[in-house]
Amino acid sequence: MKKYIAELIGTFWLVLGGCGSAVLAANFPGGEDPSNPLGLGFLGVSLAFGLTVFTMAYAVGHISGGHFNPAVSFGLFAGKRFSGSQLLPYIIAQVIGASGAGLVLLVIAGGNGQLDLSGATPLATNGYGTHSPGGYSLISALITEVVMTFMFLIIILGATDKRAPEGFAPAAIGLALTLIHLISIPVTNTSVNPARSTGVALFCGNIELISQLWLFWIAPIIGGLLAGYVYLTLFEETHAKADIE
Repeated sequence: MKKYIAELIGTFWLVLGGCGSAVLAANFPGGEDPSNPLGLGFLGVSLAFGLTVFTMAYAVGHISGGHFNPAVSFGLFAGKRFSGSQLLPYIIAQVIGASGAGLVLLVIAGGNGQLDLSGATPLATNGYGTHSPGGYSLISALITEVVMTFMFLIIILGATDKRAPEGFAPAAIGLALTLIHLISIPVTNTSVNPARSTGVALFCGNIELISQLWLFWIAPIIGGLLAGYVYLTLFEETHAKADIE
């Protein structure tokens, strides 16, 4: 149960910190929020997502492994680093944590009476077509999410390999997530995390966005599974399972 609570809290922080920075503090180019004339912009939001993983990996990574993401759990499973019997409870904990953060963000963002849920990406939701920040197509979004999640898992598997320098994995993983957001915010608003996508979509009030959630489950999980298989096949010194207790 400690592992599940750690995953819930870690995913909650990821969504609240990352999506919260986008909704409350970004003021992206073209924004007209007089209370925040400068704003964080794309760079600040990208860094915020990276910092959430960086901080929580150190805080609770030693308890649960610090997945905070169903695609990471699937990728570690494919790489023989994680037990299949733990997949469902981990994913449930992650989605609950993300949804809790989505609800908290909705309440906070509505506190000044200026929250607008009619835009293309309300509450920092993910989407394609008219719900892509840059108007990118479904195919572009699919390729982006698969490739970005694949690279994310390759970095996670490599940084947590027993042969890697100890103690630096959270930094590498946090910086990787920052870079992924710098690349792909214009395409999909960056998911690479089905729980993150679900947690805010549930409260955005837009059925069309919710109907696009399938892509942000399927694509990241495919990318994670591919990365786990590739790392296990090509880079793992032995195929013995790591400690998953």
